[in-house]
Amino acid sequence: MPTWNPRNTKRARKLRNTATPAEQRLWQHLSRSQPGAKFSRQMPVGPWYADFLCRELKLVIELDGFSHDVQPDRDERRDADLRELGYHVLHFTNADVMNNTEGVVIAIQRKIADLRGLK
Repeated sequence: MPTWNPRNTKRARKLRNTATPAEQRLWQHLSRSQPGAKFSRQMPVGPWYADFLCRELKLVIELDGFSHDVQPDRDERRDADLRELGYHVLHFTNADVMNNTEGVVIAIQRKIADLRGLK
């Protein structure tokens, strides 16, 4: 029988409540399955927290801001761990989301179509 690991929902809730402006903006376009897939925010995946996660397609979307600039090794390790678990990871900068939201959403929609074999 598989073991069950409880989620740290308190930490996930805190991350959602302190979302950056870029995360808030992108969530306006990802919520309610608008891009054609259901996403959740700040979801635990192994020891990591995905900014946005589509469980169905195993798609993680990460927004990179200042903290990512000062810890690039941590990001590389997280991405390698996620890929090893079968996840696809898309990265966008906070500036991309704030200055080109439509382009970011289109890139996400294309990745969804690609993962579904609709391309």
